[in-house]
This record gives sequence, C-alpha cells and structure tokens, in this order.
Amino acid sequence: MTRYRVFALIALLAGVLLAYFVWATQANPDSTYQFKLGLDLAGGTELVYKADMASTSPAERSGALQALQGVIERRVNLFGVAEPLVQTERASALSGTTEDRLIVDLPGVTNIQAAVAALGKTPTLDFELATTTTVGTTTKTVYQSTGLTGRYLSGATLGFGSGATQGLATPQVLLQFNSAGAKLFEQITKDNVGRTLAIFLDGQPISTPVIQEAIPGGKASITGNFTAQQAKDLVQNLNFGALPVPISLESSSSVGPTLGAAAIQAGVIAGFIGFALVALFMIVWYRLAGLVAVVALAEYLALMLAVIKVIPVTLTASGIAGLIISVGMAVDANVLIFERTKEELREGKEPREAVHIGFNRAWTAIRDGHLTMIISGIILFWLGTSIVQGFALVFLLGVLASFLSAVTLTRIYLLAIVPEHRSSAWRFLLSSGFHKS
Repeated sequence: MTRYRVFALIALLAGVLLAYFVWATQANPDSTYQFKLGLDLAGGTELVYKADMASTSPAERSGALQALQGVIERRVNLFGVAEPLVQTERASALSGTTEDRLIVDLPGVTNIQAAVAALGKTPTLDFELATTTTVGTTTKTVYQSTGLTGRYLSGATLGFGSGATQGLATPQVLLQFNSAGAKLFEQITKDNVGRTLAIFLDGQPISTPVIQEAIPGGKASITGNFTAQQAKDLVQNLNFGALPVPISLESSSSVGPTLGAAAIQAGVIAGFIGFALVALFMIVWYRLAGLVAVVALAEYLALMLAVIKVIPVTLTASGIAGLIISVGMAVDANVLIFERTKEELREGKEPREAVHIGFNRAWTAIRDGHLTMIISGIILFWLGTSIVQGFALVFLLGVLASFLSAVTLTRIYLLAIVPEHRSSAWRFLLSSGFHKS
C-alpha cells in the first residue's frame, strides 16, 4: 500500500502542477502557451480559392498544389497576419469533376475586402519557347510551354545592366531557380540555342531574349522595358511568391469577434455543466470510488488542456465538442471498472483484492472500446474536412488521455486508500447505488 500511496502523491502533485500551468499561461496574455483559437472562436476571415490545373499534367498536380500552398503561406506571413492557416483540399464540383482548392484562414481579419487585398495578387511566371511561322505574307508567333514556371523559383534580386553608367543603368530582375529548376533551365537552353525563350508574367510577355548558349547554375535575368521602381516591385512580388498555377476566389466568409466570444462562452459553460453533472452522478452512485474517479477526471482535463496548449492544437467549436465527448469515454471506463469491482465484492472478496480483479476483468472491454474510438478518430481525421479534422484531433487526444486516466490514475488512487479488510464503514463507501457489498 505504501508504494501506491507514494505514486498517488506524485500523480496528485503532477495534476496540481498541470492545472497551475494551464491557469498561469492563460492568465498571462504574453505567454506563448495561450490557447490557439480557430476562426469560429477568435473571429476572422476564410477565403476559398480554386486552383486552375488545366495546363498542369495529372502527375504534377499534387506537387503544384503543395508548391501553391507554400507560396500563399509565405505571402500571408509577409503581410503580418497573425497565425494564418493555409490548407489544400480536393473537392467534387457540381459538374461531377474534382477541383483543387486552397483554404486560407486569417484570424483577426474580419474585413473580407481587406483580407483579399492583404493576400493580394501574386504573379504567375512562365518560360515559353517562341516559334515563328509565315503563311503567304502573314507572320505568326506561337509560344510553347517548357514546363519551367514560378514553381521552380527560389528567389529574385534587383540588378542593373553590366557596363551601364550610373544613372543610365538598365534595371534587371535576376532569377535563381531551385535545383530541379536549374536542371530544367539548363536542358531547355542547351536544346534550343538560337530560339527565343519568352518570359511571361501573368500571361503577358515581358521579355523575349534569344538563347545564345546553354546556361548552367539555374540563373536567368528579365530585362523588360520597366523602370527601376517597377523592377523593384517585381522582385518583391516574385519573392512573395510566384504562383505555380493561377487561382481564383471561389467564396469568402467572416466571423466577428463577438460571435466567436459567444461560442467560447457557450462551450465553456457546456463543459462545466457536463463535468459537474457527471461528477455529481459518480459521487452519489459510486461514493468513494466515484470521488476518486472525479479527481482522476479533473487531472485528465488538466492534462488535455496542457497538451492542447503545448502542441499547440488549434481549438475550434468542434474541438471543444470532441473534448467534452472524450470526457464521457473516461467516465465510461471508470463505470466498467467499478461495476466489475462491485461484483467481486458481492462474491465476498476483500476490498483490495476486488479492486485488482475488477481492473483486470474490465481491461479487455476498456481496451477494445478505446481502440475502436481511436480507429474512428483516425478515419475522421484522414477523410474529413478541416472542421471534422478539428473535432477528430481533439477527440483522439482525449481518448488517449482518458485511457491513461481510467486505467492508471483511478487504479493508483483506489489502491492507495482501500484497506486489505473491509469494515462496516468501508462496506458502505465501496458500495454503489442502493446496495451494500
């Protein structure tokens, strides 16, 4: 018993420290461990963009979409939006085809027009080979895609034409491609010496240089007819991110901070009421064992909130619902344990022996129940939308924590206080409902 009492004290101290951590970090507005709230709780704007994959081969669409996500993330971060969230999804359109979409969450931005302006329009960059044909007296130039786009761009800098005198220098935009882009650019210039390699920005040719030789190293220059300021702006836009594929705004929505605060308040109230009712039932029906379960349940909540802060998990209204439901899982496991223990007591077992056997007999049902919930949560997170994923993630964490709470904490606390032999007082404390063991 001494060993279990030491473990119980350590577990109780750990629970108090976790609760203090949750309270202290939330009370300090400058703490890095404040709860990270989703748009539905903190307020903000959600923009949904459609990615135009018409000119992208099916094999390259996944990579292009990931590159697009990275570009938009850099773009939003550079504009100073606090903790943006950029996600991609493939959804079915009304026509029966699938669409690649980009979902941009901007917490704290409730003006949709300002949100769209903040995201801005980033340029699409393409390198295309020119082919000139003449039919009779008409000359026509056709441009052919090379596959080299802004997706392969790693950076851009401002430069000036070599040999130009100060004040008359011709501004240039110097491009640096990544390793894959460097190889592709070298191969294009090697195979097409003497041909025009036009540089398109947003579908318009801004420079039409002629390839003189193979260019290794992944460096290129744009020498269009623009001023130094225009070249500087272009460099800035390209560094913000040249889009690998065009995008168009499909829908937008915003949640005001007042509505978000109301959702938080409703979730907290629901959580407190639910916990209070569960605690009351457990103590009234299971007496001492119920009180022990409530203590373990409180530690479970402290652990869950601390994990949500540290990871951090973006907390949404659906996430709060997942947390509340996982509390029910923790209670369910305790009920199984107590009922099995009660059966052993009725058969004449001593209290500590009954607790040991009760936990052992309840283990299989607890394990299987939690395992099925974990599988369900994984499937929801894998296949669900962002709202469902928020619920699934918190629910999964809650199931794991409730498993720890029921199987470990409750067992330690009970074995720390339950005696070897039962008296009339212990007979009442270990009874449940309207029966005595």
